[in-house]
Amino acid sequence: MSKSVNGSLTGTLVLDASRVLAGPFAGQLLGDHGAEVIKVEAFTGDDTRGYGPPFVDGTAPYFLGLNRNKKDLALDLSKPEGIDLLFEMLEQADVFIENFKASTWAKWGVSDLSEITRRFPHLVHCRVSGFGETGQLGGLPGYDAAVQAISGLMAVNGPPDIDACRIGIPIVDSCTGMYGCMGILMALLERNRSGLGQMVEVTLYDTAIAMLHPHASNVLNGGRALRTGNGHPNIVPYDLFPTSTVPLFLAVGNDRQFRTLCAELGVPELGTDVLYRTNRDRVTNRDSLRATLSPLLEQRDGMALFTHLMDLGVPCAPVLTVEEVLELDHTRTREMVQEVDGYRGPGIAVKLDRTPGSVRLPPPGIGAHSQDVLVRFGFNNDRVSSLLSQKVVT
Repeated sequence: MSKSVNGSLTGTLVLDASRVLAGPFAGQLLGDHGAEVIKVEAFTGDDTRGYGPPFVDGTAPYFLGLNRNKKDLALDLSKPEGIDLLFEMLEQADVFIENFKASTWAKWGVSDLSEITRRFPHLVHCRVSGFGETGQLGGLPGYDAAVQAISGLMAVNGPPDIDACRIGIPIVDSCTGMYGCMGILMALLERNRSGLGQMVEVTLYDTAIAMLHPHASNVLNGGRALRTGNGHPNIVPYDLFPTSTVPLFLAVGNDRQFRTLCAELGVPELGTDVLYRTNRDRVTNRDSLRATLSPLLEQRDGMALFTHLMDLGVPCAPVLTVEEVLELDHTRTREMVQEVDGYRGPGIAVKLDRTPGSVRLPPPGIGAHSQDVLVRFGFNNDRVSSLLSQKVVT
């Protein structure tokens, strides 16, 4: 595993004062690619430190999975001295990530959040919230599953004959973190031209709506949003099928792949049948096609069929457990499990050739780098000692 510090964002200073998932994930993505990320944390710690079991030395893996490549400053923002210190550090920072309530900012003397980038014109300020500050739901708190429910995501997930179902990962939070990171990078790129920072706003609600493809597009253009379980509303066969060994997901994306599948299953005539010849035909007749394919697939070894169909150019995959996929040779080959100083976590998905990302620092303890961070920002020994003695930092 590379520990290079020559990532694409080397020299970029990020203050990550966010908590829970979306903001910390955005900060971790920046840190993975070389940014110097300072996690600004309350003395009690990020809530996710307690999201367990399991625990590793008292800290939940939930936290560990979102906060590598960061140093930690424990700062009491309830004290005026703490807010003053934060603002002093923002004078030097390139990026500020936060998800405080607007009412909290108002208590700190900031009634208009655009004031932050006016006060620090070089700063890219990434603000994360549940619903934004305007509109019918503005200012309300947002958590992943609740936003899945209200946004329509839950309504289109799960089999059609049971209740709506939560997607099994915090997909809205994760994608909000990705959008936040993307927005930060856009703003940094634009700053190269204008010399000015700006606010980047991402919300869980906006992200969830943006993720509703193809359902939102279907509805906006005369169609309906259908809950099809493992199936796809617009592509058939694109579904989970039983085999004699493991469930196999067929992801047949075009007519040629369908004909190849039919030939492999010993029914080449099915590929040109008037009922199934085109994807439009197969969507219309999905139930009868499934009834025809299922008994043919049930006779086959799922893993062997997976290998053979993929060799033939027909996308498909067996259903594996998380434990199984983390042990796959391909997972290791792709460096999608990383280990450093006792930390184990998922790898880096964006792979740059000349300036690759790296895992350099394990997730920090609360206040693990407070004094180092203060010195890094240029505070002298007397100032550091004063802040420690006043319990502004710890």
